[in-house]
Amino acid sequence: MILEHAILEVREGQQQSFGEAFSQAIQIIAASPGFLSLQLLRSVKEEGKHLLLVEWESIADHEQGFRDSPAYEEWKALLHHFYDPFPLVEHYTAVLSVNPNQP
Repeated sequence: MILEHAILEVREGQQQSFGEAFSQAIQIIAASPGFLSLQLLRSVKEEGKHLLLVEWESIADHEQGFRDSPAYEEWKALLHHFYDPFPLVEHYTAVLSVNPNQP
């Protein structure tokens, strides 16, 4: 499993429109091969700042599968005009995980 991480800074005054567009975009990315899960978190201190976390089966599923697909063009059209600056996307893999609620 690979975790995609991106800080999304939404232009001032466009948070509501961004939320509406993102609700549509979720359906696009969720239908992509290798997609596992998505979380969009909003900063409690900085208005307009969000953290996007997407789990993929592999980096290739994200970079070649999703980004090289027609679905990504739809994703871009819905979302990319909201960001300033454009987000830096990074990929991570787990080194250590602790969850006291799971055996």
